[in-house]
Amino acid sequence: MAITYTWDCKTVDTYPTKDSKSDVIFNVHWRLNAEDDTEDKNSGTIYGLESINTDDLSTFTAFADLKESDIIGWVESGLGEDRVKDLKTALDAQIAEKITPTVVTKTIGE
Repeated sequence: MAITYTWDCKTVDTYPTKDSKSDVIFNVHWRLNAEDDTEDKNSGTIYGLESINTDDLSTFTAFADLKESDIIGWVESGLGEDRVKDLKTALDAQIAEKITPTVVTKTIGE
């Protein structure tokens, strides 16, 4: 079984104007999704918020020119390699729990 991970980093908070730049991103609302390749397509998700340092805008890219891949790079860099690995491990555990649950909730009499 293989698991595919995908980032969703489309939602951001911006300063309308900062240091004469427009739409400066300072927070990214991210979601890391995982899905296995089984017939059931078991999935998991983790979400969070990554703050972006806006102290130095010398390499600023206009909002209209940004791609989601740029934002994903910022998030992965901000989180760090070890944290991203930990998130993927947690998603693996979510999927494993769906495949082989350790707890099952049942209702008496139904």
